[in-house]
Amino acid sequence: MGSQHQKVAVITGASQGIGAGLVAAYRKLGYAVVAVSRTIAPSGDPGILTIQGDLADPAAAERAIAAAVERFGRIDTLVNNAGIFVAKPFTDYTPDDYAAVTGVNLTGFFRLTQLAVAHMLHQGGGHVVNVTTSLVDNADSRVPSVLASLTKGGLQSATKSLAIEYATRGVRVNAVSPGIIKTPMHPEETHEALAALQPAQRLGEVDDVVDAVVYLENAPYVTGEILHVDGGVSAGH
Repeated sequence: MGSQHQKVAVITGASQGIGAGLVAAYRKLGYAVVAVSRTIAPSGDPGILTIQGDLADPAAAERAIAAAVERFGRIDTLVNNAGIFVAKPFTDYTPDDYAAVTGVNLTGFFRLTQLAVAHMLHQGGGHVVNVTTSLVDNADSRVPSVLASLTKGGLQSATKSLAIEYATRGVRVNAVSPGIIKTPMHPEETHEALAALQPAQRLGEVDDVVDAVVYLENAPYVTGEILHVDGGVSAGH
């Protein structure tokens, strides 16, 4: 059981890449962390509780929030980092593609955020950060991305809507909108070609996204913000 005064962050997609970086960053900030992923090993750090679950199943969200409250007693921050990206021409998407992407990107976000915000309201405040993608604002003919735009674009709009709904009740809601980041999602042999798509001509690092989330965490007057971390993609080509 953690101290009732220790802040607690719930982080999804926490087993690798940006999610793993966020877990480490929130521990450095002194938070206890509930790390959620379909495949994540138990942690030897008593301040980290790992939860295995597929967020496409609402029961996984319910289990994660219940475990957070039981173990640590509160929820101060939720980072909706989990996401699936399937790049295909629009007419090639299958029903399974649609179900997989909307299941994690929308259904998982919706139930987990509902439950987390309810706890935040009860305790008097909190913070939600949604990780989206710059493709939402700047479609690229070289990267077909309708399902990403449909789902992560929905999260981006929901970020502003939730920020306004709870602006007077102590719950802030922000988003980080990354470009292409060096993570296990992108094999090393693709890095050069992917970098060429970016105005900065290089890929972002995990720490670039983590630092943006930490900035938002420490910015109490910032809510409803979509913070682009994309090497200039959101400005143009």
